[in-house]
Parts: sequence; C-alpha cells; structure tokens
Amino acid sequence: MPATAPDAAELAVVERSGFIESRHHGVAVVLAPDGSEHLALGDPSAHFLPRSSMKPLQALACLSAGADLVGERLALSMASHCGTERHVEVARGILESAGLTEDDLGCPAAWPTDTQSRDELVRDHGVPSPLRMNCSGKHAAMLLTCVTNGWTTADYLDPQHPLQVHIREVIERLVGERITTTAIDGCGAPVYAMSLTGLARAIQRLATSSERSPFALHRSAGTLVRAVRENPWTIDGPGRPDTIVIERLGVFSKMGAEGVQVMAAPNGTTVALKMLDGSNRAGHAVALRLLERAGALDAAAAADALSALPLTVLGGGQQVGVIRAAV
Repeated sequence: MPATAPDAAELAVVERSGFIESRHHGVAVVLAPDGSEHLALGDPSAHFLPRSSMKPLQALACLSAGADLVGERLALSMASHCGTERHVEVARGILESAGLTEDDLGCPAAWPTDTQSRDELVRDHGVPSPLRMNCSGKHAAMLLTCVTNGWTTADYLDPQHPLQVHIREVIERLVGERITTTAIDGCGAPVYAMSLTGLARAIQRLATSSERSPFALHRSAGTLVRAVRENPWTIDGPGRPDTIVIERLGVFSKMGAEGVQVMAAPNGTTVALKMLDGSNRAGHAVALRLLERAGALDAAAAADALSALPLTVLGGGQQVGVIRAAV
C-alpha cells in the first residue's frame, strides 16, 4: 500500500518572518554504512513511485546489458538535466553512437528548464525538442542498449520489451523486492513501485560498489558513480541542487519528481525520502540534515552546501524566511 498521512512525519517547514507558513510531511529512512536501519521517520515499508530517483538503477541495467557508455555519456544516462546545449550535445552523441537520431527518442519534446537556455532558444526561434527533455539521456542510453543487443527500438518503452524486462530484473535484484506495480513515468518509460527502504538499499549498493569488485554488476556500478562525481553538471545542471551537493560534498544525489530524494554520503550512509505532498523544494535540505545527524557529513560543509540551495523565502525582494528541515 502507498504511504499515507498516518504513516508520515513532519520533515520540513517553510518559515516566513518567524511564522511557520507551510509544513511538509513525508517518510524518510537512513541506512548506516553496514546497511542496517539507522533511522526511520514514518513507515519506510510503504510503497511509492521513485520516479527519477530510479534512473541510476536503469542506467546500471543498461550498462549490464552491454551499453558502451563512459564519462559524460554515462553520467547523463541517469540525469534529470536542465536542457542546456551541453546536455543536448552529449545526448545527441549517445544517439549517434547507435546510428540513431532524436526522432527515435520516445520521450516528449520539451523546453529547457534552464532559464538562460530557454531564453536563448526562444530568441533563436527554436522549438521544444525531445533532446531538451530532462530524461533524454536515459532514453538515449536505452536506445543504445537496444541497438547493442539487436532489440527493436520503436517499442523500447513497452514494459514487455526485452530491454524493460532486463531493467526490471536488475532493479528487483538491487532493491531486494519483487515488483508488483508498474506505472508509466512522465517521460513514457516504466516506473516501478517499491518501498523506501528498498530504494535506499539499492542506492547504497550502487554508491558503495567498487570498480575492482570481482562481480561485473558491482564494477559497473562503481564506474557509474565515478562518472557522476567527475561530471556533476550532467546530473542536473550548473547551480542546480543535485549538482551543487555533488560538487561541494562528494555525495551521490538524485532527485525524483513528486518529492523523492536519495543521497549517499562518501562513507556509505544513505538517505531516501518521499514528501507526501509531492513537493521537491525541501528534499535536499532534509536529506543533508539526516546525513549530518547520522555523522556522515561535517556540519560546516553541510551548511555551506545548504547556503547555495534555493531555500530562501522572499518578501518585497528581501529574504524574510527560509525553507528548512524539521528533523
């Protein structure tokens, strides 16, 4: 069953002029480096849709199926990017390596979410494009995986397609749960309901994998995490939340739509959370606070990262409050 209000805890508040204006309730779980449950707020066994926080698992599945992805291209395969020209060029490069074009993408056309890129596109009389859609890297990687294996590309988003069957099997292995519910994500790809503990377990397994592991899946996971840490601009965009915390703290961070956030600290401590109201505005603040509480992040370093995030509440153009963790 999905998470409900009685299963939740207050995770964040919005404070304006000293007055609590809004409250965000949700569920969160923190796993210690050894995989044990360090802290649970609400019921982390309740199921939810991880949305784009599942992308690292989908990217790992593509790697395990033979997709030739390294560096920026590998990092972009798990991104929710903001559609800058640099993001577009990397996604286009993945497609070209498979002998494909943006016409083969199954994700919808979109404008960049990066303001400057959108303004430039409008000034140049440009139009929305599937390459600008924040999931284009994931879709390009999926198409490359299909070409690599001789699978059809026109129907690659069908949940019964060999690609999606393989992705689901890899996700089940990492999450440690059987998938019982399949939904369709905003980009058109399948997304699977799972418990918050299951997602945290999967992200921790991925983030703590070594490229020197005797197991191929773990070696690929280690390569994937290194690609993100070496190319943090890909995963979100310059000056955007996931990119900021990766750059400043070395954590592995991935936001998902509808209030989902996962983070793994360098020592393996891992947080996964879901806001019941679907808001993403406080997710990074809560995740960082929980990692700090668990002793996985230095307080001063976490505060530095928080200062760069869009957590300011304005009144008349001046700061009058803040969005802050309540945990």
